Amino acid sequence: MYSSFVVTSLIQAFQGWRPDVILLTVPSLPVSVPAALLGWLYNCPVLLNLQDILPEAAVQVGLIRNKLAIRIFEALEKFAYHTAHRISVISEGFVDNLVSKGVPKDKITCIPNWANVNVIRPLPKEGNSFRTAYHLDGKFVVLYSGNIALTQGLETVVKAATLVRHIPEIVFVIVGESKALQQLQQDCQTCKASNVKLLPFQPREKLPEMLAAADIGLVVQKRNVVSFNMPSKIQVLLACGRPIIASVPLNGTAARVVRKSGGGVVVPPQQPQALASAIVELYENPEQGVSLGQQGRKFALKHFAYQNALNRYEALLTQITKKPNHNSLIELQQFSDL
Repeated sequence: MYSSFVVTSLIQAFQGWRPDVILLTVPSLPVSVPAALLGWLYNCPVLLNLQDILPEAAVQVGLIRNKLAIRIFEALEKFAYHTAHRISVISEGFVDNLVSKGVPKDKITCIPNWANVNVIRPLPKEGNSFRTAYHLDGKFVVLYSGNIALTQGLETVVKAATLVRHIPEIVFVIVGESKALQQLQQDCQTCKASNVKLLPFQPREKLPEMLAAADIGLVVQKRNVVSFNMPSKIQVLLACGRPIIASVPLNGTAARVVRKSGGGVVVPPQQPQALASAIVELYENPEQGVSLGQQGRKFALKHFAYQNALNRYEALLTQITKKPNHNSLIELQQFSDL
C-alpha cells in the first residue's frame, strides 16, 4: 500500500508545475522518499511539517509491534529529518523530542496549530441548543469530544464518572465516532456509569454550540503519551472559554501547554480518583472555572489565532525559499552513509 502511494505521489508530482518549495506533512513517512527525490530534481527546499512523531507514537500505543517494521519506519523517520531543509513542529515538546534524536535545533521551527477564534468563542449556556437537544439544561456538563483511540484511554473518564454519581447535577458527555462509542458503552454498563451520555460526532456548524454547552472540557491521554502527540482540542477548548481538566502525563507536551495557558488544571493520567476530584473542585467553585476559562481565551487569542500561524508559515516559507538550497543529492548520499 505504501509503495503504491509513493509511486502515485511521484507520478502526480511530475505532472504538475515546478514548485518553489515542497511542503510535506507527516503522518505518512513513506512520502518523504519522493519528496526528497523531487527536491533534488527541482532543486527546491523541502519543509517537513510534523503533526505527530512517527513511528514512536504508533509503537508506544501498540499499533506497530513487528521489529522489522519498526526498524524500517525508524529509518524513514531519520531519512525524513535528514533530507528536509527545515522542520516545522506543533509544540515545544516535539522540539525536545527531535533534538534528542540528533536533529539540529536551528533546523526546527515551532508553529502551533490554530483555532478559528472568531467562530470558536465564548457563548452563553442559557438557551444553548445542544443542551436543550440532549436534556442537559441545569446540569454541570463535563465534555470530551474528539478522537477515541489508543492514546486516550477514555475508560479513565468512565471510571471517574462512577465516582461522582452521588452528585446528580454532574453529567459526562462523550462525543466521538460511533464504532468507538460501542466499546465505551460496554464500559459504562460494566461500571454502571449512568451519568455518561455517548453521542455521535456533531455537524461542524454545531461545534460552537456544543463546546459552549460544557462547564468543563476534558483532554485525556495515557501515561506513555509524553512528547509525540499534541491534542488539537486544547486550542479549541481554550478558544471557547471553557476550563480544561487535562488527565495527561505531567511532563508531557499537553500538560506543558495547559499549564502555560493558565486555562486549566493538570492531573495525573489514568487515575480516575484524581480526575473526579478535579471535576468536583470546579463544580463546587464555579468562579474558579470562569477565571480559568477567561484566562484560556486570552491565551488562545494571543497564541492560537489562525492569522498568527499563517503569518509565521508565510515568513518561514519566504525564509527558506530565499536561502541557497542544499544539494539534495548530497543529502541523500550522506544519509546512505549513516
